[in-house]
Amino acid sequence: MKNKLILIFSLFYSITIFSQENVLSFSLQEAIDYAIENNRTSKMAALDIKAAEKQKWETTTIGLPQISASIDYNNWLKQQVSLIPAEFFGGNAGEFAEVTFGTKQTMNGTVKLEQLIFDGSYLVGLQSAKVFLEISKNAKEKTNLEVRKAVINAYGNVLLAEESVKILERNITVLKKNLHEITKIYENGLGDEESVEQLQITLSGVESNLKNTSRLKTLAYQMLNITLGTDLNASTILTDNLETLTAQNMVLELLNAEENIENTIDYKISKNDEKAKTLLVKLEQSKALPTLRGFVNAGYSGNNEDFDFLKHDQKWFGSSLLGVSMNIPIFSSGGRSAATQRAKINLEKAKETLTETEQKLKLQIASAKSDYQFAIEDYDNKKQNLNLAERIEQKNQTKFFEGITTSFELRQAQTQLYTAQQEFLQAMLDVVNKKAALETVLNQI
Repeated sequence: MKNKLILIFSLFYSITIFSQENVLSFSLQEAIDYAIENNRTSKMAALDIKAAEKQKWETTTIGLPQISASIDYNNWLKQQVSLIPAEFFGGNAGEFAEVTFGTKQTMNGTVKLEQLIFDGSYLVGLQSAKVFLEISKNAKEKTNLEVRKAVINAYGNVLLAEESVKILERNITVLKKNLHEITKIYENGLGDEESVEQLQITLSGVESNLKNTSRLKTLAYQMLNITLGTDLNASTILTDNLETLTAQNMVLELLNAEENIENTIDYKISKNDEKAKTLLVKLEQSKALPTLRGFVNAGYSGNNEDFDFLKHDQKWFGSSLLGVSMNIPIFSSGGRSAATQRAKINLEKAKETLTETEQKLKLQIASAKSDYQFAIEDYDNKKQNLNLAERIEQKNQTKFFEGITTSFELRQAQTQLYTAQQEFLQAMLDVVNKKAALETVLNQI
């Protein structure tokens, strides 16, 4: 019995520890850091950088020495017959003797060393590989910015849902208390039935909103988990609250931040695209240049009537060759010229895109600053409205139970309060999200 209790306790302890390990706890910054490492899109962007680094080295090796080896084995099932004038061997003129040259079986082993001496396209390729690596790094930087913004949005939506649930639960508690009191008053013949019904309608609506918000909260957690790169149904605890985040994100200095367009990631990407198109023009032009390669061959060959090449008395004859080869493009029927012109057209398009990107970024920054400023102003406005709505609702409750005002007027005040509560929560979230959007455009974190 004692052993069974120990086993049960150990099992229960292990399950408890395992459950605790599966619970993830994050502040907003911790969630951002976690997502940049574990978000699947971010992971793929990091892998793209590694692939670009390998491609860069792959391109570099084209200009480095290349060594290859080959072994050829030939077995004449029926040797080729050659006809030679018979008079070479003392025969009659005009007749031919049938002869076969060489042995029935041959084996050759060759080692070849090649070195690229000059190739214009190779030099351009090296530059292109560097630019491609820069583009991959730009893509990773942009991905990190987008992941950061997505985490902030998802984190804020969870906090919004949490706060909404709390507020709705408090409202339901107050409504149930009011309904209980007005029902007692009505049962004692001091109130009307309509007052009870009005409160029942209000309570029913708030309870319905609570159920829906609770479902949305579950979805918000799942969306956050996906953004973080963890399991969809992982247990996640958020240590920041919406009010604290809102206060931290009230950074008015950001509205006067320097608009350094060249520092933005979209500009960098567009600029690198222009560089890539410039290199493509150079690549097409370099195809008109000659290419020069050097090589050294060394090999051995053996001949035999039978497969005796592995025996120690097999004779092997060595040979070696040093050479240089040059390929000179002369005429392509206008193909190279057309390719060069096409590359130049694409370069012009890239330049236009860069200019357009610069103009769009200026507009995006101005728009993001305006949205952020409005979010801060709207937050102050919604905060004042909430305070007013709370006082109005309290006054109407007092008047209602004193018989001064009607249940319809009380319901209007309550509805106005509930709307003000949700608008205030949304205003807090907007401050956080609009600041994240502005930082993303400015590439300032």
